[in-house]
Amino acid sequence: MSTYRSIEWKDGVVRLLDQRLIPHETVYVDYADYRDVATAIREMVIRGAPALGAAAAYAMALAAVHSQAADAASLRAELAQAAAVLRTARPTAANLFWAIQRVMDRAADPGLATPADIRTAVLAEAHAIAEEDVQANRQIGLNALPLIPDKANIIHHCNTGGLATVGYGTALGVIRAAHEHGKRVHVFVDETRPRLQGARLTAWELKQLGIPHTVIVDGASGYFMRTVGIDLCVVGCDRVARNGDTANKIGTYNLALVAHAHGVPFYVVGPTSTIDLSIPNGDAIQVEERPAREITQIGGEQITPDGVAVANPAFDVTPARYITAIITEAGIAYPPYEESLPDLVARAQEQRKQMEPWAAGSEQVDV
Repeated sequence: MSTYRSIEWKDGVVRLLDQRLIPHETVYVDYADYRDVATAIREMVIRGAPALGAAAAYAMALAAVHSQAADAASLRAELAQAAAVLRTARPTAANLFWAIQRVMDRAADPGLATPADIRTAVLAEAHAIAEEDVQANRQIGLNALPLIPDKANIIHHCNTGGLATVGYGTALGVIRAAHEHGKRVHVFVDETRPRLQGARLTAWELKQLGIPHTVIVDGASGYFMRTVGIDLCVVGCDRVARNGDTANKIGTYNLALVAHAHGVPFYVVGPTSTIDLSIPNGDAIQVEERPAREITQIGGEQITPDGVAVANPAFDVTPARYITAIITEAGIAYPPYEESLPDLVARAQEQRKQMEPWAAGSEQVDV
């Protein structure tokens, strides 16, 4: 298969694969200003919760590396301003906020006495966040293997592969791991209106991976569960509340309801950084409203009458009672989620503490 990476740091800039152009073009765009990265996030040049975390971390690194601040206090103030801008880019994704806070906590270390110290530490932290995402995704795939039959029909919603992460994938990584371990999987790919991430991005990734797949419209899941037989559904997550309620791409809730009606296991997949223990349930999750043109137009061509009213929430919230399990790098959470999710988060935090820092404090700032 061809190699690709959704995001990387190269020679003092952040390089993003422009996902708006896939599958027709593979174009990388370089960004040297954190404000431009925020715009790229907002305009979905890059998307997917884990990838947004890495993008935000690297945007913070841009703010640090290209700052002209003469002292540590001034640089920390500039980083706070950058963090405020980046937090407004995609309000639903927990990983974005988590990564920004992690970088801010690293920059606040009183042992970093000079701007040079802070620049080096911030970039090292961004590299660590990116590398940890790849490793976490691979572990997620391994953790999920016992849940996948040797021969399985799977419905997947939206895009959760290497494009939505730094590498490998979350829910699509589960499918990828099953395929790599010799399981015979066939993926029914929800097209995922309105931006068609399934038809454009997931089908593109599956084709490169050589995994058998069929693209279906979002409303066809019940038909295929009844006529073909579906063994499980796997979806990603943008924010998981303490009780297990999960925000994900619009249409996820509908798929969960259909799966429940047919007795099909419904798995949510994501790193523990997506779990937000500070919110009690899905009612506390802010759902992003996106531009009307995403619905009224396809490929720049208007498909609706002029002046129609449009509602375009980017996400919906699936109640925990419809979720069979939540698969993470630290293990698998089962109901009651109020007990299992905090345990997994604590386990992941302990594992992170025991790891040697990826950058080991010696990362050079390549500007």
